[in-house]
Amino acid sequence: MRAALRGKKEVSTQMAANVENYWQRFVDTSPEALASLSNEQQQELKTIMALSDFVAAQLCRYPQWITALFESQLNGTDRKSFASDLHELLSAVNDEEQIKQILRQYRNRQMVGIAWRDFMGYTSLEESLLDLSVLAEALVIAGRDWLYHDMCATLGTPTSPEGVAQKLLILGMGKLGGRELNFSSDIDLVFTFPEHGETIGGRRSIDNQQFFIRMGQRLVNLLHQVTVDGFVYRVDMRLRPYGESGPLVVSFSGLEDYYQEQGRDWERYAMVKARALGPWTADSDELHDLLRPFVYRRYLDFSAIESLRKMKGLITQEVRRRKLTDNIKLGAGGIREVEFVVQSFQLIRGGREPSLRQQSLFAAIETLYQLGQIEYLALDELKQSYLMLRRVENLLQAINDEQTQTLPVKELDWDRLCWALNADNEMDLRQQIEGAMACIHRHFKETVGGDNQDDKSETWSQQLWDAQEEETAFAILDEQEVELQLWPMLKRWHDTVVRRTIGPRGRETLDKLMPRLLCDLSLHSQPTKAFEPVSKVLDQILTRTTYLELLCENPGARQQLVSLCCASPWIAEQLAKFPMLLDELIDPAQLYDTTSLDDYSSELRQYLLRVPEDDMEQQMEALRQFKLSQQLKIAAADVTGVLPVMQVSDHLTFLAEAIIEQVVQQAWLQVSTRHGVPEGLKTNEMGFAVIGYGKAGGLELGYGSDLDLVFLHNAKQGGQTNGGRAIDVGHFYLKLAQRILHLFSTRTTSGELYEVDMRLRPSGASGLLVSEIEHFGDYQRKEAWTWEHQALVRARFMFGDNSLSSRFNELRSEVLESNRDNAVLAKNVRDMRLKMRDHLLKVGKGMFDLKQSPGGIADIEFIAQYLVLANASEYPSLSFWSDNVRIFEQLAELELIPIASAQSLTQAYCHLRDESHRLTLQQVATTLPFSEVKQHAEKVLEIYQRILN
Repeated sequence: MRAALRGKKEVSTQMAANVENYWQRFVDTSPEALASLSNEQQQELKTIMALSDFVAAQLCRYPQWITALFESQLNGTDRKSFASDLHELLSAVNDEEQIKQILRQYRNRQMVGIAWRDFMGYTSLEESLLDLSVLAEALVIAGRDWLYHDMCATLGTPTSPEGVAQKLLILGMGKLGGRELNFSSDIDLVFTFPEHGETIGGRRSIDNQQFFIRMGQRLVNLLHQVTVDGFVYRVDMRLRPYGESGPLVVSFSGLEDYYQEQGRDWERYAMVKARALGPWTADSDELHDLLRPFVYRRYLDFSAIESLRKMKGLITQEVRRRKLTDNIKLGAGGIREVEFVVQSFQLIRGGREPSLRQQSLFAAIETLYQLGQIEYLALDELKQSYLMLRRVENLLQAINDEQTQTLPVKELDWDRLCWALNADNEMDLRQQIEGAMACIHRHFKETVGGDNQDDKSETWSQQLWDAQEEETAFAILDEQEVELQLWPMLKRWHDTVVRRTIGPRGRETLDKLMPRLLCDLSLHSQPTKAFEPVSKVLDQILTRTTYLELLCENPGARQQLVSLCCASPWIAEQLAKFPMLLDELIDPAQLYDTTSLDDYSSELRQYLLRVPEDDMEQQMEALRQFKLSQQLKIAAADVTGVLPVMQVSDHLTFLAEAIIEQVVQQAWLQVSTRHGVPEGLKTNEMGFAVIGYGKAGGLELGYGSDLDLVFLHNAKQGGQTNGGRAIDVGHFYLKLAQRILHLFSTRTTSGELYEVDMRLRPSGASGLLVSEIEHFGDYQRKEAWTWEHQALVRARFMFGDNSLSSRFNELRSEVLESNRDNAVLAKNVRDMRLKMRDHLLKVGKGMFDLKQSPGGIADIEFIAQYLVLANASEYPSLSFWSDNVRIFEQLAELELIPIASAQSLTQAYCHLRDESHRLTLQQVATTLPFSEVKQHAEKVLEIYQRILN
């Protein structure tokens, strides 16, 4: 039902006077229609006539529409019926002039209903815009289809060389493409067809392109020509390739060639909203697939901001030249600025975020919020301000079916707007409009840049970048109190860059970036130290202009680049090797907000949703990108002290677990698709497990750690898979293991996922890649060496079925809790430690290898492993933990070692690991002068000798 009649509200004196002529004409010519209406309906009719000259004129001409309006149309349109209505109306018509009349009258009848509902507030703005868009699409497609059949009857059917009939495809651009069309907007169209060829079945063959050009000309005339019934739509074809100088219709290949070779930045912006009109077909899919690479780059594309800024500058100049005032579309804070804000994000990120590739502004801005690209407050402010301006625009145009975005001059039209928008008066409404535009302009400046932005950097840094003479450069640096050593480093790098081929756009962007970056370096405590790693990052992105633009446009990213590169050469190397990580620097709040441990799996699943499940190459790349970006966030939090060492390892380990889960699932999908799954498996079971050893098992992964893994299964021998290419289960799990290793080790553009070491499996490098779990247990009981049992202390179930988890933990406990001769055990542990030390320890005099030197990390690990193996038979709880810190806590609680010893070992272990993390991030050997670790090392060595000797 409709809302309460707003027509009860009094109209202004001006409106009342204006409507009298229309009303009297209606009374005189349509007494029957008037008599059929109730007093309330008559009052509403008079009110809508007072609000819109267009509605009044149409109803005076076609009073018979009023009955249908009151009976159904004012309660809402059945927009799905537009296309079927038109098909029925046009199906038996053979005369083009009659077609023009039908299209115009149908358009006007529906527009009267839309305007009526909009003025009276019976519908939301979004619904009105959708009604207008669906109506326009239905009218365009009805005209296209009628003309196609008419022309095929006389000229023959256009076909491809293979004999496939060719159809005209129409791209709706702008607000029509976005299904957000204004009331009296013109429509921007682009005509295209799939393949060249000739017509068949006509009196003589003509080229497909000529056929469609003739058809396009007739269609434009059918819609655009003004007759006694008005027009259907003003049609603008200037967005086609080459604009007005280009052919009216081009083939798919012609479109692709044009956009690849000559497509301009503003055309990318226009194509964001492009949508193939009419029922969706395989040709529609092909057309959108063809356009996508031009519109959305595969990388983050910050050139979009500069392009939009230039477009905005041209618009501003045009507004000034034409002396446009009160323009709510093109003026500062106008509708176009909201579109620029949203579409800048779409163009920048749409290549990486498929969910942003949508024509609707309303949908796109909601997606930006869901992706965390804008805050809720910004979303709400932009959306409400945009809705306000679009409502004003729609009502302005509905007054007289006139394309305008300029606020009224006449008092009458202000009265009409105030009535429809519930404003007290013109001043009140102006304040609302100005408030909305001020809000939009603020967000626009924050995103794209203000009208006066001219990209000038600090004068001194520009002069330094341009300097040729040392004396000039030193004077500039001295005045700014910046280290003079910066100049020779900058000069050497500048001279190298001059010889690089980076293209005019890259050179222009670099010349904008460097003065800004020099300003950022000057604010750092050690600008010379920071410049070297920063310049190495720049070396890698000089030919990738989009990354130069990212840094140019994002001060926060530049500052984080300087800070993190100075803090950690490892981070600098990661940024240089994988420039896509620069995107992570844009928002410091997100950069240092590490993912919670329990969320890595769900975050990775969400991340992979953007990639087609069946595209293995993209899936592998996405896994690597996720690992790199999460690893960078952990390292950034590490070097700034946000995360202590224990938590750094926890985060790196849980990240690895999440990736292991996805790798196994992807490998399972690939192998099972080909061979089926082992018979007898329950739903959601794999009969497969991944066991982590070493640092992975002990929750102690570091940066660049490899993964020590063992694969197990519990399938019965002799079983088969149930697929078309059935194989025995042993062969199935072998293929699964091989596929997992392939997914881990394949080197893509984002590098290797993890290096995986499988040598701790039963029988080592000569053993099977994947073991049946009971065979694994037998091996551990009967064949494993002492060092393999030491390794089992650090082993932990990381992924797989619950039944396998339980069985592995039972076997592990059984083996670790076995009775041992502790004297023999101590000798075996000592011998293995000495063998490791002889093989791996290579440091100079007075230096200390954090892991292998006596009193180092390996000694601490061997102490924990020995004490577990020596005592777990009597104290089974010792077999529970796989990490050293909690093992020492357990040993102290059981009074197997003094509390002081447990504390000393834990403190030494955490300190040495902390130093190892720090040195890794500095990209230096994990060695220190012995004097710096003397206290910890001597205490560890004393405990080691006491326990193991």
